[in-house]
Amino acid sequence: MNQTDVLVVGGSAAGIVAAATAKSFHPDKRVMLVRREKQVLVPCGIPYMFGTLENSDKNVIPDANLENAGVELVVSEVDAFDPEQQICTFSDGSQIGFEKLVLATGSVPIKPGWLNGLDFDNVFIVPKSKRYLDSQMSTLAGCRKVVVIGGGFIGVELADEIAANGRQVSIVELQPHVLSLAFDDELCTRAEKVLTRRGVELKCGQRVVRIEGSDRADGVKLDSGEVIDADAVILSVGYRPNSDLARQAGLKCNEMGFIKVNEYMRTEYKNIFAVGDCAEKFSFITRTLKGTMLASTSGAEARIAGMNLYQLSTVRTFQGTISIFCTAIGQNAFGAAGVTEKLAAERGFAIVTGLFEGVDSHPATLPDARPQLVKLIASMDSGTLLGGEVAGGKSAGELTNLIGFLIQNRMTVDGILTSQIGTHPLLTASPTAYPLIKAAEAIAKKRKTVLA
Repeated sequence: MNQTDVLVVGGSAAGIVAAATAKSFHPDKRVMLVRREKQVLVPCGIPYMFGTLENSDKNVIPDANLENAGVELVVSEVDAFDPEQQICTFSDGSQIGFEKLVLATGSVPIKPGWLNGLDFDNVFIVPKSKRYLDSQMSTLAGCRKVVVIGGGFIGVELADEIAANGRQVSIVELQPHVLSLAFDDELCTRAEKVLTRRGVELKCGQRVVRIEGSDRADGVKLDSGEVIDADAVILSVGYRPNSDLARQAGLKCNEMGFIKVNEYMRTEYKNIFAVGDCAEKFSFITRTLKGTMLASTSGAEARIAGMNLYQLSTVRTFQGTISIFCTAIGQNAFGAAGVTEKLAAERGFAIVTGLFEGVDSHPATLPDARPQLVKLIASMDSGTLLGGEVAGGKSAGELTNLIGFLIQNRMTVDGILTSQIGTHPLLTASPTAYPLIKAAEAIAKKRKTVLA
């Protein structure tokens, strides 16, 4: 029987990072990664295959990422593993023994059992399978009217990309706004205006009753009685953790279906770790269990597992997901980190918010200058930053990451106000009206009034 030191099951972002980190921090160990597909897609790039990228071949993670790291790649499927004997069995019956096992089995799209028509040829989900998505894109090429069920990030990005190719696209979203689980209303409404201008029809606050049709879908019926004609339907209502393999092996999963892990990403078996979408999540701010599945979280978990495989480090632990989101609709970008104002209030925090809108370069008359809005949410008693949201141009992505860093390091509003920032006319907002600083200033003024 073959033997490896570290076996990583799952070849998407979390698996790749875990394997590369394991080899980097334990160079004397043999590290092997097993995945079902020869080619693996960049998960966050999937919506852009339907427009900007033109095809899936431009959205493949290079195998060189593993080869350059010294990780062995095996294309196969894992049928089972024995956590006691530390043996993994592949679909062809072969086995491999391991010292350490990292489960990075990801997630799969949710398919509501009550919704009819899911087996129709023109009704699709959005998995991370290149073969499935290639077939889906081929079918959509001949469709004129497309209905997307679900107004989260994947649904919005898909709808925008498909509409940009001249098709009639509608989004049906149960919540009052699209993207409402990530942003407060100020940003949701901005995103909706951009989508509408770009030709996407929005049906928010409405429920899908059924998919109309017999052998093929020809429409989607809403609870209002309206029927939206459709040549194709795309279901984008979320994902569930792909934890079946772990559950069959006897590993514990929480009530949401995620594999239970501790702050080192270790399961109840000290030689078995879980990372990414399949692993248990809790909030950095509220400490509550979360169902958030993000590359930002997965990458951090994977690095932590890879570093802690053979020796635990008290300073390399996972302290909870900060939920850092970014998206772009045309030239308009939106980002969020931490809790929204709505969620902070629901969880019982006494909060104060600050909002400022400026421009991302200076002077504002520069040809590429874009509006930049920053909203911050802080604790009233300490001024500790709990969340932030950004709307603007492409700089919104990295500014959102910066807010995530501030939250993770428990920075206060006063800390932000006394920070030094570098600026350049073509690259950043003005130092005299830097939106992040001015939003923090707005919070400081409110706190001074309330606490005086």
